[in-house]
Amino acid sequence: MSVSYKPVIWNKTKIIYDAVMLAGIFIYILIFLRLGPVMSSALRDTDLPIQRMRAFGSLALLMLTIVLAIGPLARIDARFVPLLYNRRHFGVMTAIIAATHAYYVLGWYFSFSPTPQLTALFTSNTSFTSIAGFPFELFGVFALVILAVLAVTSHDFWLSFLTPPVWKAIHMSVYFAYAAVILHVALGALIDRRDLALAFLSLGGLATLCVLHLVTGRRETSADAAAARKATEAPWVIVGDVSEIAEGRAIIGVAPGGERIAVFRSKGGLSAVSNICSHQNGPIGEGKVVIGFITCPWHGYQYRPEDGCSPPPFRERIRKYRLRLEGSSILVDPEPLPLGTKLEPLAIPAELLPAAAAPKNGGTV
Repeated sequence: MSVSYKPVIWNKTKIIYDAVMLAGIFIYILIFLRLGPVMSSALRDTDLPIQRMRAFGSLALLMLTIVLAIGPLARIDARFVPLLYNRRHFGVMTAIIAATHAYYVLGWYFSFSPTPQLTALFTSNTSFTSIAGFPFELFGVFALVILAVLAVTSHDFWLSFLTPPVWKAIHMSVYFAYAAVILHVALGALIDRRDLALAFLSLGGLATLCVLHLVTGRRETSADAAAARKATEAPWVIVGDVSEIAEGRAIIGVAPGGERIAVFRSKGGLSAVSNICSHQNGPIGEGKVVIGFITCPWHGYQYRPEDGCSPPPFRERIRKYRLRLEGSSILVDPEPLPLGTKLEPLAIPAELLPAAAAPKNGGTV
C-alpha cells in the first residue's frame, strides 16, 4: 500500500514479475517469427509484416486468456495467489500488445488507401448480413477500446476516485473484451485460413476458461451452502469449530443475508471481519495473519484484528463482527459493528488450544 500515488512503487517482487513477463513476450515473438513459418503453412506463404501482426495478435489473445485464468486458478490452488499481486501489470501489457497488433494492421492494410486509415477501417467492409464477410474488425476495435480504458484506470488513484464497487464493475468489462476478441478471431482469421494453432489458442482457451470458472463457481456455491447449513434460527450464526482454523488463518461463514464473514485465529484469539477487502473486494478470508495484521491475499492490504482498520497512516477499514463460543463452536452475530469499532479478539479457552499453543497466563489474550 502507498500513502501517496506513484506510477509504480517498485519492489523486488514487481521487478521479477515484470522481468519474467517481458522475457516471455520477447521469447514468444522471436519463436513466432523465426520458427512459425517453418512449422506452419499458414505463415510460410505470408510476408514479414503479416507475420508480425499475427505474432502480436495471437500474443494478445494468449495474454488476455492468462489474465482471466489467474483469478479462478488462485481460488482453486493457493500456489497461484502470487500471480494476483501484480496482475494489473499483466493487463496493462496486454493492452499494449493489442495496440501494437492494431498499429501493424493499420500500417499494412490501410496505409495505401486514399482515405484516412481509421475511416477506411470502418467503411471498407460493411457486409453485416454475411457471416463470411462480416466486418470482424469492429469486434477488435471494441475489445481494444475496453482494454485501453482498463489500462488507463488500472492505477489505485482511479480505484480511490471511482470507489471500489464502481471500479470493479468497470473492470469486469474485460469479459466483454475477451468475447469480442474471440468473435474477432473466429469471424476473421479462422474463416480466412486454416490455422490449427490459432484455433486451439482461441477455442481451447475459451473452453479452459469456461471450465475454470465453472469449477470455481461450484466450489464457492458448495462452500456457501455448507456454511449456510450451520446457521440456526437464532440471530447468531455458527461458522464452524475452533479446531477447523489453523493458526494465522480463517474459516468463512455466511450470514442469512449472504454476507460472508471471515473468522481468523491468531495468538490464542478469534476475530471476525468482513470477507471483502476494501481495496478491490478481495477475499480476506483466504489470506492470513502477517506480523499481527489480517492480510488480503490479493494485494497485501492489512487490517488490525481488533478494529478492522489499516495501520496508520493508511485509512482503509473493513467491518467487524461480535463472536462467542458455545463449547468449541464459533458463533457470529451477523449484524456488523460500526466501522472502526474496537473489539478485542475473543480469547480461546486453554482447553481448546493445543498444549504447545496454550498461553501461560491461562488463555487470556
